[in-house]
Amino acid sequence: MFSLRTLPARAGRPSICAKCLRLNRISARPLSLLSTNASRPSAYQKPPAKPHPSSILIPSRNFATKSTADELIENIQEQYATARDEFEIATEETEKKSVYAADDRAAAREELDKLKEMFEEALAGSEGEEVQRRVGQRIRELDNAVAGLEKAASEE
Repeated sequence: MFSLRTLPARAGRPSICAKCLRLNRISARPLSLLSTNASRPSAYQKPPAKPHPSSILIPSRNFATKSTADELIENIQEQYATARDEFEIATEETEKKSVYAADDRAAAREELDKLKEMFEEALAGSEGEEVQRRVGQRIRELDNAVAGLEKAASEE
């Protein structure tokens, strides 16, 4: 807060405009006087009444349990993480042109094939549409990346 007491002593009077002095007087009031000023209408409005408990809708799905699609997708995501790790290792080894690069690319292809097999089985089930929507794009991207890595390695 701004107060006249904190101003250094100057020759004569302080260099503060009249508006600043009025603002200082208002802000120097105790908080209790500011909040209970009866001369002004209150901007606070009474909150709306709480709804009756019988009118509140309760969701029908229990969110603590997993659906079958969630379980399938969780398994697919675990395999995806494994395949992605193998792909990254194969990429590093291929860039270094190490003696392990061909084996690492083969391991990445093997893990990708396992992933695609799991994905195809999930698509054939009753939750196939949701599985496709949630993980299909990532699997296609990884498949294209592995194919690109194999193609680049064969061209060298």
